[in-house]
Amino acid sequence: MVTTSASANSTAPSGIKRILIAVDSSSVAARAAAYIRYMTVPGVEVRIVSVAENPRVLVPLGSRTDAELQTARAELLRDASTAVERVKEIFVQVNVNVDVRVLELSRTGGDTANALIDAASEWQADLLVVGARQHHGLLRWVEGKVSEFVTTRAACSILVVPANYEAEIHAFPRRILFALDGSRFSLDALRFGLLFAAPESSLRAVYVIDRAVRLTDFVPIHVLEDSFKEEGENTLAAAAGVFANLPNHVESGLVKTKVSNDDVPHAIVREARRWHADLLVVGTHGRRGLARWLIGSVAERTARITHTPLLLARPRPNSSS
Repeated sequence: MVTTSASANSTAPSGIKRILIAVDSSSVAARAAAYIRYMTVPGVEVRIVSVAENPRVLVPLGSRTDAELQTARAELLRDASTAVERVKEIFVQVNVNVDVRVLELSRTGGDTANALIDAASEWQADLLVVGARQHHGLLRWVEGKVSEFVTTRAACSILVVPANYEAEIHAFPRRILFALDGSRFSLDALRFGLLFAAPESSLRAVYVIDRAVRLTDFVPIHVLEDSFKEEGENTLAAAAGVFANLPNHVESGLVKTKVSNDDVPHAIVREARRWHADLLVVGTHGRRGLARWLIGSVAERTARITHTPLLLARPRPNSSS
């Protein structure tokens, strides 16, 4: 990875040693790999995996013979194998260790989400990279069931590269936006996200003041807003302390949701687009006043709607505020 104090020839920083890239046959997967390719350096291990679905759960069993199922299994396995080899070619010019794996559900059982999360855990990956295409392809790995795994089971951080991200991919993220929520988890996410920055990267930290009125609010919204503003100012002051000794251009600010028909994830995504961020960093922890968000819910919802590559940063075992 490129760090704020590293050059392209440096060794990988502590905490980013193994990157697992999940792929399918779509161009979305290749773009996700291309996004992370420039951020790998000698010392990083890259593993590319694809899941070959179990044909028995894809087709009606009553009308299929064993021979037909074996033919379908072979085709699914071939497609997955082709996908990992194609993406591996993206790393030919990068001096890192790359291997490929096909996860065959007809042999291991389970579903795609479980297989992917288990693969990351068993290999002790530090970062899982997926491409996301809304309602199709790999988005099923960040929506629905797997989103719960991301925030409650996955031991590593996840980088989501959406299909609708069409900006030029540079050797490092030039504009990194950190969405903070006042918890130590978001400051951990900030520190982790800095591993993706180069000295030339511009950094912006924001705290979202949630003004949207909901039925779960038992306190007048203006009282909550004042509380959020105070917490936001304290949070951004803490972020300034983390940024203090960096050579980067840094800035920060409070962002507000609309009073109605809005929420924090949409405010974060709007700010990322407004500021032209090419990496958005969110910690997998969130909350809203007395209503208390579920752990990770803001990160999950942001992943579903983002137009910007999104780093869902998990707290690391030895991290501290």
